Amino acid sequence: MRLKFLAFALALLAPAAIAPAAVKPPTLFVDERSTTVQAAEKLEGAAREDALLLARIPSATWLAYGTPEIVEAQARDVTERAAAKGQIPVLVAYNIPYRDCALYSAGGAADGVAYLAWVAGLARGVGNRQAIIVLEPDGLGVIPWHRNLAGDLEGCRPEGQDEAAAARRYDQLRGAVAILGALPRARVYLDGTGSSWLAPGEIASRLIRADVDKVAGFFLNVSNFESDARVVPYAHWVSNCIALVTQGGLDPRACPSQFSAEPFERPGNRRQIDAAYDRLFAERGLKRTPKSQKHALIDTSRNGLGSWKPPAGRYRDAEVWCNPPGRGLGRRPTLITREAYVDGFLWIKVPGESDGECLRGTAGPIDPERGVKAPAAGQWFASQARELIERAEPPLKRE
Repeated sequence: MRLKFLAFALALLAPAAIAPAAVKPPTLFVDERSTTVQAAEKLEGAAREDALLLARIPSATWLAYGTPEIVEAQARDVTERAAAKGQIPVLVAYNIPYRDCALYSAGGAADGVAYLAWVAGLARGVGNRQAIIVLEPDGLGVIPWHRNLAGDLEGCRPEGQDEAAAARRYDQLRGAVAILGALPRARVYLDGTGSSWLAPGEIASRLIRADVDKVAGFFLNVSNFESDARVVPYAHWVSNCIALVTQGGLDPRACPSQFSAEPFERPGNRRQIDAAYDRLFAERGLKRTPKSQKHALIDTSRNGLGSWKPPAGRYRDAEVWCNPPGRGLGRRPTLITREAYVDGFLWIKVPGESDGECLRGTAGPIDPERGVKAPAAGQWFASQARELIERAEPPLKRE
């Protein structure tokens, strides 16, 4: 059992006069005013029933727009209502400049000054109440004008910017960490991307540069579909790589990678990568200490059946992350994980909300895989919600 996080959450919930044995395990906030509830109010029939079913399961609240005053009011409202229920809210801060590199979820603050003022507003709204804060999905995976460890310039290159934009992104995240990390009862997590995206050394180097040492850890698989069998071991390796780099002086490029033993879901391949990490710890006279290393949150909102494998050769860019067909809800949200490196399995992406108008390399506007024009990012996608429920793993019972 994840004793560290459970003890933390119990300490937040338990008055000093109550013995620990009398305290119930922590529960996640179910928001009766969530965007899922709001969607249900505009739906009819089976689509409405689907939305109301999903609304009964705790999912994150995304804070993505507005002035510092607006986000302060939003954060205060959510955390106060959660505190009144004795529950823990999950807040997603999603407003960094050049968010999503001006793609489907484009937006964000005008510049670093505006962004940190917005983060300060969020912090004032949380105050001394408890919260889990997911800080900037894609914030470290999609960095404007960024060079990877191999020295290659990555694909996000917004016009009017240059390579100084990458340094500004790190400054913005470190500033946000300093503000949010000072909150007394919040736990903050940075973007750790996912197991099909970056090698452990690549993301570990970015997390370290963004001051992951000052927060609880990192989050994985947000708005994505990778199975627990992939993401959980990846969480181990990212955490271990961070420890080897920061404590053992290892060059992050030397951290063993999931790409060296594909498919790494196979037990033998996982053991091969684990053994490589064992050797690196031993060579440096270090031991794995999961209790004190950085931990992960894993988004299981849509990963019950794992990722979509598109038909070979059909699409120039299959956009496997964008409203893929035939997916299912994943593990229900919980803070009791029984995984040494995982603090929570959460529904960070709100299941039922579209990823955007997926074109898969075509001129659009129809998604050629689904045969319909998908709703804009964040809007309700009734047919996808039905798929997720019907194909949920574990199954989702209708009561």
